[in-house]
Amino acid sequence: MKLRTKQTTQFLFLFVLLLISSCKKDPVVPPNPNPDGGSFAVDIGDSEIPYLVVDTKGDQILNEPKIPAELHLYIDKAEVLSTNIGIEYRGSTSYRISNKKSYGIETWDADGNDIDLSFFGFPEEEDWIINGHIVNLQDKYIFDRTLMYHYLGYQLFRDMGRYASRSKFVELEINGSYQGVYVFMEKLKRDNNRIDIKSLKPTDEDPDKITGGYILKIDKTAGGDLAIDQPLDYFDNNWQDDARYTPDISFRSRYDINGQPIDFEPYGPPYHSNQYLETYFLYEYPAADEITTAQKDYIQDYIDQFETALLTDDFNTDTRTYLNYIDLSSFVDFFIINELCRNVDGYRLSTYMYKDRGEKLKMGPIWDLNIGYDTGDRIPWDGWVINYNQYVSNDAWMLPFWWPRLMEDPQFRSALKDRWNELRAGTLSTSRILGIVDQTAGYLKDNGAISRNYTKWDIGTPVDYDGAIESLKNFLQVRTQWMDEQIGSF
Repeated sequence: MKLRTKQTTQFLFLFVLLLISSCKKDPVVPPNPNPDGGSFAVDIGDSEIPYLVVDTKGDQILNEPKIPAELHLYIDKAEVLSTNIGIEYRGSTSYRISNKKSYGIETWDADGNDIDLSFFGFPEEEDWIINGHIVNLQDKYIFDRTLMYHYLGYQLFRDMGRYASRSKFVELEINGSYQGVYVFMEKLKRDNNRIDIKSLKPTDEDPDKITGGYILKIDKTAGGDLAIDQPLDYFDNNWQDDARYTPDISFRSRYDINGQPIDFEPYGPPYHSNQYLETYFLYEYPAADEITTAQKDYIQDYIDQFETALLTDDFNTDTRTYLNYIDLSSFVDFFIINELCRNVDGYRLSTYMYKDRGEKLKMGPIWDLNIGYDTGDRIPWDGWVINYNQYVSNDAWMLPFWWPRLMEDPQFRSALKDRWNELRAGTLSTSRILGIVDQTAGYLKDNGAISRNYTKWDIGTPVDYDGAIESLKNFLQVRTQWMDEQIGSF
């Protein structure tokens, strides 16, 4: 009798423990009734690539706001996670020109509240991106035929000891339609496991507290609140929204792209005749609708003081007042990764920087590499991306003066040379970089994903994937060799 009582007590204890555990992530959706993958839109064979199934229950995905849906994650055809999500299209230019869309998702509970979940062992969070390469079926072109531009650059930056979005290749199905190969990645945001800076609340007005943390971005405006609730076809041609800068969401540098004081008013109409001279900084964190006037004043003044110091320092002396404002090593690493990848959007678009409380301004993380490497032809393979303004004369978003000016400084060049030589001896050795490319290409090919992706996204002529990989590898070899020669001469 005592034994049975003890067993009953143990059973009740375990039952309560399991009940408590099951409530921690409230709630996920019920498992898919076809856990063997029999309902997949394509035959994936024995593929080891994770397979995502999104079901919107017939609702149309919008640019914003997010709509409710279900997400099921399969690995080796076994369902390993199912959850409610909110999903929307993402991207501005990429949305307009690409038939293959990218998506932003949030993990939700049944009531539409955010819940933190882990995918692929990544730290728990609620904000994620499912990123697809650009395919235009009408004009028959593809950006990044290798499918690995983002993945490779982010991995290299992480290997350099910097944060970049953790990423995983997946295949995606939405509402029973196969969508191809995607990169599932972390959204850039303030988080202890992402951009790790102090939180800054609207109530933080103390002079010490408002020194951080901030995330700024040099980028297109992408419409902001103006785009909410617009019909979906609005986003097919809303180019004006890319350049709609306002004081609510941004501030402008006092200096033009040549380092000269600007003598015309900020916040002109989109694509006005002098826009190419301007550099705007977007408030990424705190968000534009949360950042206070005192916080805006602080970060604007900080950037202005840095820019003024950079322009006025005499590089023929040992004094560098601009180094009081920036973390030099982060600027060096940001330069290296953008130049290695020949990221033609680098420094002038999708460019992040952040400042933690009591610390200096840091560059990064790296973001958006879909135009670069062997296809970044606006910059010659033997030219610096920081000299973009010498190669391109007519672009609404030109390259800020920071980088050519930094390159004039012997101290910056010396730090760059030391870091480059260190990285080339290991992390960024040619053999290691090419090894990552080969391993990634083999993974995608051997699991049949390349064939499935380009069967779905057929532009009328076969994609020579092996040729695309060889082109990427050849570029990386000649690019690193050229950088060796250039940096070695400093």
